[in-house]
Amino acid sequence: MPTRPSFRALSGLLAAALCVLPAAPPAFAASPAPVRAAHGMVVTAQRLASEVGVEVLRAGGNAVDAAVAVGYALAVTYPTAGNLGGGGFMTVRMADGRTGFLDFRERAPQRASRDMYLGPDGEPVAGLSTDGWLAAGVPGSVSGLETARERFGTKGRTDLIAPALRLAREGFTLSPGDEESFADASADLAKDPAARLIYVRPDGSPLRTGDRLVQPDLAGVLQAVSEGGPAAFYEGEPARRIVAGSQKGGGILSMEDFKLYRTRELEPVRCGYRELEILSAPPPSSGGTVICQILNTLEAYPLKDAGYGSAQGVHWTVEAMRFAFRDRNQELGDPAFVQNPVERLTSDAYAGAIRARIDDARAGVSEGLAPVSGEKPETTHYSIVDAAGNAVAVTTTLNGSFGARVVAPGTGILLNNEMDDFTMKPGVPNLYGLVQGEANAVAPGKTPLSSMSPTIVLRDGHPLLVLGTPGGSRIITAVVEAFLNVVEYGMDIQEAVDAPPFHHQWLPDRIALEPRALSPDTQRMLREMGHRVEEDADWPVWGEAAAILVGAPRLDESQAGPSDRPLFGAIDSRARAGAAIGY
Repeated sequence: MPTRPSFRALSGLLAAALCVLPAAPPAFAASPAPVRAAHGMVVTAQRLASEVGVEVLRAGGNAVDAAVAVGYALAVTYPTAGNLGGGGFMTVRMADGRTGFLDFRERAPQRASRDMYLGPDGEPVAGLSTDGWLAAGVPGSVSGLETARERFGTKGRTDLIAPALRLAREGFTLSPGDEESFADASADLAKDPAARLIYVRPDGSPLRTGDRLVQPDLAGVLQAVSEGGPAAFYEGEPARRIVAGSQKGGGILSMEDFKLYRTRELEPVRCGYRELEILSAPPPSSGGTVICQILNTLEAYPLKDAGYGSAQGVHWTVEAMRFAFRDRNQELGDPAFVQNPVERLTSDAYAGAIRARIDDARAGVSEGLAPVSGEKPETTHYSIVDAAGNAVAVTTTLNGSFGARVVAPGTGILLNNEMDDFTMKPGVPNLYGLVQGEANAVAPGKTPLSSMSPTIVLRDGHPLLVLGTPGGSRIITAVVEAFLNVVEYGMDIQEAVDAPPFHHQWLPDRIALEPRALSPDTQRMLREMGHRVEEDADWPVWGEAAAILVGAPRLDESQAGPSDRPLFGAIDSRARAGAAIGY
């Protein structure tokens, strides 16, 4: 069978399908216009952090300088996911053609072991990998931000930490969007003495709009890093206090873990889609590999003709997701521990082999699916482009909302619960329902497999689209769909990130929908094709995509050219604390 089906054959099939398909719904007419700027754009999930980034750009800093300042600011203003006690990934494309990817993800402590979260019966113990000190990996954020500044930035550390230090020391007033982030976590935060002092009112009630959040302990850590760099964090008092909190709380973090931590510099995953080049996250993220595999599979299908929200287009997309997540969950892991078959998984030949197994009219079956051959908004993403054409995409995380929901006394630092991203036991779902394999088993010093997907898209050698989102395992599919909304379905960048997504991750074998993602008619037709389709009421908003499109608000108006084209920024309209700000 040919690697790519002929467009004529697909067009015939599509013509027949369109006889029974409902008309594609319009793009989100209610979306506000994207934010336009002439020089620089910063899009984050917290408005004060966006303002910090723009001020760095105005002062002559480049996109990486702004990203570093934003990272520190989010640790103060966005405690649900911004962090010094977690980690993340950064994808960089400099105007001079340099590219880079920084892995500052959390790592398993040296005392970690493969079965550490299993009980005497050999089954995972509920909450052990998600709640409290035993759930925490070694934080990487300070190392990652400082590595980025040293490799690609132009400003000094003190200048870039100063805005966050001021916000921590003087405090800031909570907005309605800020209040929302505390609502579900307050009860757990109140159980931890150090967290309660910071994030809960004296009477035990959640923080409210108008309250002022002041964080003197966190300011002390920021001051130490400002003066002494990463060593002040990893070998100094902050690490000692975190280790002491871990030991008292039943965790296994040690000073050796902190002293051993280093940010990894890797090459981004690269692939093409029509005339575009995509740069995204390599292992230990699954994001770039899975995005490229899905898009390679979909490139041969006439999605634009099928139309946004059509049953046929959704079916093709879901089937591509099914195969890609099977491979993600079984074959990918930390490159220091496993051999990742990225080249094979992202090849055109592999995409063709997948298409040969996709029935254009019937749903596949995930259970027993053999290989073809041989993260709720608990994470946060920000996108930045500067006047010179440097572009940065950063996704960081504590994993669950407010991470393990414990604070190291005297630091103001919330610890991550990133250990849950490992395979607790092959075949047993994690926090996000992912059923994973041995490649992602717990091991000392190992980085858990991630779905974070900070992505930069190039056209004619220039940054065109900077994109990413939080959302656990749904990060990958949300990035794919936002990309397709721009490239195939003609949406402007705000409409593209506002459109409710759908998701399939191999197991459980179902299409999960954000409410109102697909019309009742489309859902009915998908069920008739054999799909299990379910709206996720427990996840009413899956992510908070932050994106920048260069040149015009929508792709069909954008022309490739020099770096001084206008910038159009968009943050998901449901991210009430966030803002796209430019100048």
